[in-house]
Amino acid sequence: MLKGSCACGRVTYEIRGELFGPINYCHCWRCRKNSGSSFGTSASIQASQFLIVAGREVLSHWASSPGVRRYFASCCGSHIFKLDEAVPSELRIRMGTLDTDPGVNVELHYMVASKAPWVSIDDNLPQDICGAPFGARD
Repeated sequence: MLKGSCACGRVTYEIRGELFGPINYCHCWRCRKNSGSSFGTSASIQASQFLIVAGREVLSHWASSPGVRRYFASCCGSHIFKLDEAVPSELRIRMGTLDTDPGVNVELHYMVASKAPWVSIDDNLPQDICGAPFGARD
């Protein structure tokens, strides 16, 4: 079982199953904005294996595109997971909110065409180029 939480600790959760891929660094503008960093790191989980243990009352969401909701802790702003209504059985979890070691490694850089211009990718992970260039918004 994996455990996770928001930055201030009011929202805690458990994952009672395995993470599955692709586990990636997403360089799209939305993930950069949501993470406040150069990319967002996420993995998929089965929605049925995700349990909010505490803080459900401070969990908020916003629609980032039609049918896609991004959930965050309104107490501190930590983005925790994304739900795409087209695939309601899966969630994309923000790896940075995990408190326990998931025992997996990142598999690829995603949306590399949108990466921030100050980022150099110096590892040997595969790169998926799809997506609009830096600064473009859909």
